[in-house]
Amino acid sequence: MLVPSRRRLRLEVWIVLGLSLGQSAVYSVVQLLDKLTRAPLAQGTSTLNRSQSSREYFDLTYQLLDIIFALVPVVLVIYFLTEHRPTGLPAGASSTGTSAFRKLGFNFARPGRDLLQGLGLAAAIGIPSLGLYAAGRALGITTAIIPSALDSYSWTVPVLILSAIRHGIVEEVIVVGYLLDRLGKFGWGMPLAIFTSSMLRGSYHLYQGFGPFIGNAVMGVVFALIYTRTRRVMPLVIAHALLDIVAFVGFSLFGKAIGLG
Repeated sequence: MLVPSRRRLRLEVWIVLGLSLGQSAVYSVVQLLDKLTRAPLAQGTSTLNRSQSSREYFDLTYQLLDIIFALVPVVLVIYFLTEHRPTGLPAGASSTGTSAFRKLGFNFARPGRDLLQGLGLAAAIGIPSLGLYAAGRALGITTAIIPSALDSYSWTVPVLILSAIRHGIVEEVIVVGYLLDRLGKFGWGMPLAIFTSSMLRGSYHLYQGFGPFIGNAVMGVVFALIYTRTRRVMPLVIAHALLDIVAFVGFSLFGKAIGLG
Protein backbone atom coordinates (compact mmCIF):
# COMPACT_ATOMS: atom_id res chain seq x y z
CA MET A 1 0.00 0.00 0.00
CA LEU A 2 1.21 3.52 -0.81
CA VAL A 3 1.76 5.57 2.36
CA PRO A 4 0.52 9.20 2.08
CA SER A 5 3.03 11.92 2.94
CA ARG A 6 2.56 13.95 6.12
CA ARG A 7 1.76 17.00 4.02
CA ARG A 8 -1.02 15.12 2.27
CA LEU A 9 -2.34 13.81 5.59
CA ARG A 10 -2.38 17.31 7.08
CA LEU A 11 -4.39 18.56 4.12
CA GLU A 12 -6.72 15.59 4.51
CA VAL A 13 -7.28 16.37 8.20
CA TRP A 14 -8.02 20.04 7.46
CA ILE A 15 -10.54 19.00 4.81
CA VAL A 16 -12.30 16.53 7.12
CA LEU A 17 -12.45 18.96 10.04
CA GLY A 18 -13.43 21.85 7.78
CA LEU A 19 -16.41 19.83 6.59
CA SER A 20 -17.40 18.65 10.05
CA LEU A 21 -16.46 19.35 13.65
CA GLY A 22 -13.71 21.89 12.98
CA GLN A 23 -16.33 24.01 11.24
CA SER A 24 -18.63 23.49 14.24
CA ALA A 25 -15.86 24.63 16.58
CA VAL A 26 -15.38 27.89 14.67
CA TYR A 27 -19.10 28.62 14.69
CA SER A 28 -19.25 27.70 18.38
CA VAL A 29 -16.58 30.25 19.32
CA VAL A 30 -18.37 32.98 17.34
CA GLN A 31 -21.70 32.06 18.96
CA LEU A 32 -20.11 32.22 22.41
CA LEU A 33 -18.71 35.69 21.70
CA ASP A 34 -22.11 36.77 20.42
CA LYS A 35 -23.80 35.61 23.63
CA LEU A 36 -21.13 37.13 25.87
CA THR A 37 -21.50 40.54 24.22
CA ARG A 38 -25.30 40.51 24.47
CA ALA A 39 -25.91 39.61 28.11
CA PRO A 40 -24.43 37.60 31.01
CA LEU A 41 -23.86 34.03 29.87
CA ALA A 42 -26.27 32.67 32.48
CA GLN A 43 -29.09 34.48 30.66
CA GLY A 44 -28.26 32.80 27.35
CA THR A 45 -29.98 29.77 25.90
CA SER A 46 -28.63 26.95 23.74
CA THR A 47 -31.12 24.87 21.78
CA LEU A 48 -29.82 21.59 20.38
CA ASN A 49 -32.66 20.28 18.21
CA ARG A 50 -34.66 23.07 16.60
CA SER A 51 -37.79 22.91 14.53
CA GLN A 52 -36.98 24.05 11.00
CA SER A 53 -40.47 24.49 9.61
CA SER A 54 -43.94 25.10 10.98
CA ARG A 55 -45.20 22.54 8.45
CA GLU A 56 -44.93 19.05 9.92
CA TYR A 57 -43.63 17.04 6.99
CA PHE A 58 -41.28 19.73 5.76
CA ASP A 59 -39.84 19.86 9.26
CA LEU A 60 -39.40 16.07 9.18
CA THR A 61 -37.70 16.33 5.79
CA TYR A 62 -35.27 18.98 7.01
CA GLN A 63 -34.46 16.97 10.15
CA LEU A 64 -33.70 13.82 8.16
CA LEU A 65 -31.63 15.71 5.60
CA ASP A 66 -29.55 17.25 8.40
CA ILE A 67 -28.87 13.81 9.86
CA ILE A 68 -27.97 12.26 6.51
CA PHE A 69 -25.62 15.02 5.35
CA ALA A 70 -23.93 15.24 8.77
CA LEU A 71 -22.80 11.64 8.23
CA VAL A 72 -21.09 12.35 4.91
CA PRO A 73 -17.75 13.36 6.55
CA VAL A 74 -17.84 10.02 8.39
CA VAL A 75 -18.09 8.25 5.04
CA LEU A 76 -15.11 10.33 3.88
CA VAL A 77 -13.13 9.31 6.96
CA ILE A 78 -13.96 5.64 6.38
CA TYR A 79 -12.68 6.00 2.82
CA PHE A 80 -9.45 7.70 3.91
CA LEU A 81 -8.73 5.14 6.61
CA THR A 82 -9.39 2.12 4.41
CA GLU A 83 -6.11 0.72 3.11
CA HIS A 84 -6.52 0.28 -0.61
CA ARG A 85 -4.38 -2.07 -2.68
CA PRO A 86 -2.39 -0.10 -5.28
CA THR A 87 -3.66 -0.38 -8.82
CA GLY A 88 -1.59 -2.30 -11.33
CA LEU A 89 -0.71 -5.18 -9.00
CA PRO A 90 -1.76 -8.71 -9.87
CA ALA A 91 -5.01 -9.65 -8.19
CA GLY A 92 -3.33 -12.22 -5.95
CA ALA A 93 -0.17 -10.28 -5.24
CA SER A 94 -1.22 -8.72 -1.92
CA SER A 95 -4.04 -8.17 0.47
CA THR A 96 -7.01 -6.20 -0.77
CA GLY A 97 -6.51 -3.82 2.13
CA THR A 98 -7.66 -3.28 5.69
CA SER A 99 -11.21 -2.14 6.36
CA ALA A 100 -11.51 1.13 8.27
CA PHE A 101 -14.45 -0.36 10.17
CA ARG A 102 -12.19 -3.08 11.55
CA LYS A 103 -9.30 -0.67 12.13
CA LEU A 104 -11.51 1.65 14.20
CA GLY A 105 -13.45 -1.10 15.91
CA PHE A 106 -16.57 0.41 14.40
CA ASN A 107 -18.39 -2.83 13.72
CA PHE A 108 -20.51 -5.50 15.41
CA ALA A 109 -17.68 -7.94 16.10
CA ARG A 110 -18.45 -8.03 19.85
CA PRO A 111 -21.95 -6.58 20.38
CA GLY A 112 -22.49 -7.80 23.93
CA ARG A 113 -19.22 -6.43 25.34
CA ASP A 114 -19.52 -3.16 23.42
CA LEU A 115 -23.05 -2.63 24.70
CA LEU A 116 -22.06 -3.30 28.32
CA GLN A 117 -19.08 -0.97 28.06
CA GLY A 118 -21.25 1.67 26.42
CA LEU A 119 -23.84 1.45 29.19
CA GLY A 120 -21.15 1.71 31.85
CA LEU A 121 -19.53 4.70 30.19
CA ALA A 122 -22.87 6.44 29.76
CA ALA A 123 -23.63 6.06 33.47
CA ALA A 124 -20.12 7.13 34.50
CA ILE A 125 -20.24 10.25 32.30
CA GLY A 126 -23.92 11.13 32.55
CA ILE A 127 -24.32 11.50 36.30
CA PRO A 128 -21.32 13.83 36.83
CA SER A 129 -22.42 15.82 33.77
CA LEU A 130 -25.68 16.73 35.50
CA GLY A 131 -23.73 18.01 38.50
CA LEU A 132 -21.37 19.98 36.27
CA TYR A 133 -24.31 21.54 34.44
CA ALA A 134 -25.91 22.59 37.74
CA ALA A 135 -22.60 24.01 38.97
CA GLY A 136 -22.07 25.88 35.72
CA ARG A 137 -25.53 27.42 35.93
CA ALA A 138 -24.93 28.43 39.55
CA LEU A 139 -21.59 30.03 38.64
CA GLY A 140 -23.06 31.78 35.61
CA ILE A 141 -20.69 30.17 33.11
CA THR A 142 -23.22 27.90 31.38
CA THR A 143 -26.24 28.80 29.29
CA ALA A 144 -29.63 27.22 29.79
CA ILE A 145 -29.59 24.15 27.55
CA ILE A 146 -32.75 23.03 25.77
CA PRO A 147 -32.04 19.55 24.35
CA SER A 148 -35.10 19.62 22.10
CA ALA A 149 -37.44 22.32 20.81
CA LEU A 150 -39.14 20.13 18.22
CA ASP A 151 -42.92 20.22 18.07
CA SER A 152 -44.72 17.10 19.24
CA TYR A 153 -45.40 14.87 16.27
CA SER A 154 -45.60 11.11 15.81
CA TRP A 155 -42.04 11.17 14.40
CA THR A 156 -40.44 13.43 17.03
CA VAL A 157 -39.02 10.72 19.30
CA PRO A 158 -37.65 8.54 16.45
CA VAL A 159 -35.99 11.58 14.88
CA LEU A 160 -34.45 12.57 18.22
CA ILE A 161 -33.07 9.04 18.59
CA LEU A 162 -31.60 9.21 15.08
CA SER A 163 -30.13 12.62 15.90
CA ALA A 164 -28.49 11.20 19.03
CA ILE A 165 -27.02 8.27 17.09
CA ARG A 166 -25.76 10.71 14.45
CA HIS A 167 -23.93 12.76 17.08
CA GLY A 168 -22.38 9.64 18.59
CA ILE A 169 -21.12 8.38 15.23
CA VAL A 170 -19.82 11.72 13.94
CA GLU A 171 -18.01 12.75 17.11
CA GLU A 172 -16.47 9.45 18.15
CA VAL A 173 -15.43 8.27 14.70
CA ILE A 174 -13.91 11.61 13.68
CA VAL A 175 -12.61 13.14 16.93
CA VAL A 176 -11.36 9.91 18.51
CA GLY A 177 -10.77 7.19 15.94
CA TYR A 178 -9.76 9.23 12.91
CA LEU A 179 -7.97 12.12 14.59
CA LEU A 180 -5.86 9.97 16.91
CA ASP A 181 -4.83 7.82 13.94
CA ARG A 182 -3.78 10.81 11.86
CA LEU A 183 -2.05 12.71 14.66
CA GLY A 184 -0.07 9.57 15.41
CA LYS A 185 1.07 9.46 11.79
CA PHE A 186 2.24 13.08 12.16
CA GLY A 187 4.65 11.80 14.81
CA TRP A 188 2.74 13.32 17.72
CA GLY A 189 3.00 11.61 21.09
CA MET A 190 -0.20 10.11 22.47
CA PRO A 191 -0.60 12.66 25.33
CA LEU A 192 -0.49 15.57 22.85
CA ALA A 193 -2.85 13.78 20.46
CA ILE A 194 -5.35 13.10 23.26
CA PHE A 195 -5.09 16.70 24.47
CA THR A 196 -5.77 18.02 20.95
CA SER A 197 -8.70 15.66 20.45
CA SER A 198 -10.27 16.60 23.78
CA MET A 199 -9.79 20.35 23.21
CA LEU A 200 -11.51 20.05 19.84
CA ARG A 201 -14.40 18.20 21.49
CA GLY A 202 -14.71 20.90 24.12
CA SER A 203 -14.42 23.75 21.62
CA TYR A 204 -17.42 22.80 19.50
CA HIS A 205 -19.52 22.84 22.68
CA LEU A 206 -18.42 26.36 23.66
CA TYR A 207 -21.67 27.86 22.40
CA GLN A 208 -23.25 26.25 25.49
CA GLY A 209 -20.80 28.02 27.81
CA PHE A 210 -17.57 27.26 29.63
CA GLY A 211 -19.06 24.50 31.79
CA PRO A 212 -19.90 22.25 28.82
CA PHE A 213 -16.48 23.05 27.32
CA ILE A 214 -14.78 21.70 30.45
CA GLY A 215 -17.12 18.73 30.79
CA ASN A 216 -16.77 17.65 27.17
CA ALA A 217 -13.00 18.12 27.21
CA VAL A 218 -12.76 15.80 30.22
CA MET A 219 -15.10 13.36 28.50
CA GLY A 220 -12.81 13.53 25.48
CA VAL A 221 -9.79 12.56 27.56
CA VAL A 222 -11.64 9.61 29.11
CA PHE A 223 -12.97 8.37 25.77
CA ALA A 224 -9.60 8.75 24.06
CA LEU A 225 -7.80 6.84 26.82
CA ILE A 226 -10.33 4.02 26.57
CA TYR A 227 -9.93 3.93 22.80
CA THR A 228 -6.14 3.69 23.03
CA ARG A 229 -6.56 0.60 25.20
CA THR A 230 -9.40 -1.14 23.36
CA ARG A 231 -8.92 0.15 19.79
CA ARG A 232 -12.70 0.09 19.51
CA VAL A 233 -14.80 3.15 18.85
CA MET A 234 -18.14 1.30 19.02
CA PRO A 235 -18.51 1.42 22.84
CA LEU A 236 -17.88 5.18 22.68
CA VAL A 237 -20.52 5.61 19.98
CA ILE A 238 -23.00 3.62 22.07
CA ALA A 239 -22.26 5.60 25.24
CA HIS A 240 -22.50 8.94 23.45
CA ALA A 241 -25.73 7.99 21.69
CA LEU A 242 -27.29 6.81 24.96
CA LEU A 243 -26.38 10.06 26.73
CA ASP A 244 -27.96 12.11 23.95
CA ILE A 245 -31.04 9.89 23.70
CA VAL A 246 -31.73 10.34 27.40
CA ALA A 247 -31.22 14.10 27.13
CA PHE A 248 -33.14 14.64 23.87
CA VAL A 249 -36.03 12.26 24.38
CA GLY A 250 -36.27 12.81 28.14
CA PHE A 251 -36.54 16.57 27.71
CA SER A 252 -38.97 16.24 24.81
CA LEU A 253 -41.29 14.05 26.89
CA PHE A 254 -40.84 15.38 30.41
CA GLY A 255 -38.76 18.57 30.34
CA LYS A 256 -41.53 21.10 30.47
CA ALA A 257 -43.46 19.02 32.98
CA ILE A 258 -40.60 19.08 35.48
CA GLY A 259 -39.65 22.68 34.79
CA LEU A 260 -36.45 22.18 32.82
CA GLY A 261 -37.62 24.38 29.98
